[in-house]
Amino acid sequence: MTILVITMIELVLISLGPCMAYQLTGNVALRSETHQSTDLLNSNTAANAVDGNRATNLANNSCTYITAKRDPWWRVTLQQPYKIVMVAITNRGDCCADRIDGAEIRIGNSLDNDGNNNQMAAKVYSMQAGKTQKFKFSPLDGQYVNVLLPGVNRILTICEVEVYAVSEDMVAMMQAERINVAPNGRATQSSVNQGTTACLSLAQNAIDGNRQYDLFKGSCTQTTTESDPWWRLDLMKSYTIASVALTNRGDCCAEQLNGVVIHVGDSLESEGRANPVCFKVSFIPAGGTRTFQCDSALQGRYVTVALPGENRTLSLCEVEVFGVPTE
Repeated sequence: MTILVITMIELVLISLGPCMAYQLTGNVALRSETHQSTDLLNSNTAANAVDGNRATNLANNSCTYITAKRDPWWRVTLQQPYKIVMVAITNRGDCCADRIDGAEIRIGNSLDNDGNNNQMAAKVYSMQAGKTQKFKFSPLDGQYVNVLLPGVNRILTICEVEVYAVSEDMVAMMQAERINVAPNGRATQSSVNQGTTACLSLAQNAIDGNRQYDLFKGSCTQTTTESDPWWRLDLMKSYTIASVALTNRGDCCAEQLNGVVIHVGDSLESEGRANPVCFKVSFIPAGGTRTFQCDSALQGRYVTVALPGENRTLSLCEVEVFGVPTE
């Protein structure tokens, strides 16, 4: 059995910015108040996910369990709102590891719809059996952390949820240190929309320093509708990149950006799509800007934003890249 021991004064270090490691709080979810979807067939097991025990066998009574239902959810109520930057989830190990695929981590201060309407911080695409996966993101303010599993006849099992945050002063320091290096580069894309917006849809529009989200105001890109469209930034030299911010179109079509993948590296193979993945983006609200932390600081000259799939249109209203030169 693996026991997770964290004291109140323990500090965890994580690289959240291009220049330094930032101090995190300890696990603020530990033994906090929890709730989950009503399960008439089983007792309330929600507290098992914050008991400090990463044991992954359901029989050890350290995991939650909600029998098959529509959109099951789990929630922890923290002692106060925090600036949350990382959530770690431990998956079941004795069987059924893929049941958690598609789960959404939602963070905020509202209990509307049991907290499931709060902002989505990250999405679980897949997890290995019995493993703990860390989901990192820009600071989000919230007292409630939900794990929501959308769909019909879904079974939600979680063996541990850990929540880590930074102080207000640290957030201010992180914001002050961020340097957008994208305007120094050159942009290209797989195609340019050939309709009436052709002159308004150029790749370079995404690095003009303008987050204007109306395509018709000339500060967004747009490809034709095609298979696997992409947009690429050449930074002209290699940078160590910690995060990338994307601004979504706001006049229409915000859902078109769902599923976009950010790659960072030095290769032009497959137009840069063979480079390591910084982040897989599940959702950006209409007209919104979201900053995505790479799982680890990546080095590279090229940043590629790729949209896998058939009959897809890629439109970006700003791409900001935060990093420092590698030399």
